[in-house]
Amino acid sequence: MAPARSTGPVRDLGLLIARVVLGVIFTAHGYQKVVQFGLDGVTESFRGMGVPAPEIVAPVVAYLELVGGILLILGAFTAIVGIALAIDMFGAALLVHLPQGLFIDAGGWELVGALGAGALALAAVGAGSWSVDRALFGRRSAGRRAATS
Repeated sequence: MAPARSTGPVRDLGLLIARVVLGVIFTAHGYQKVVQFGLDGVTESFRGMGVPAPEIVAPVVAYLELVGGILLILGAFTAIVGIALAIDMFGAALLVHLPQGLFIDAGGWELVGALGAGALALAAVGAGSWSVDRALFGRRSAGRRAATS
């Protein structure tokens, strides 16, 4: 017997809330990197943390988080953006946070883990009905197609 699946407005509301919350957090972190710290500051910070090719990685990460966060809020290109942000968070965990343990107060990976898992979940299930993806690509999201195949 297949497990019961949430459908309709409750599912769409849950996806909307998840997208907006994750999107706001990613957007704020991207904004912080681009505007508050500046790309030069982020590059130097990444260099100090041992991130490889910081002059390339820093602007990619900064703009991915800024633009990707906005796209999550809108529910636009959610599968691609969710995967890209999950990879971003996996890299942050692997390169910076894992050696610090779990808890964020010690620089651990709990925040990047939660953000990455949330982004990956959205990539897997889709943006829901209240999204740009729905307007652009129609009723059946990639997550629903995969679930019904």
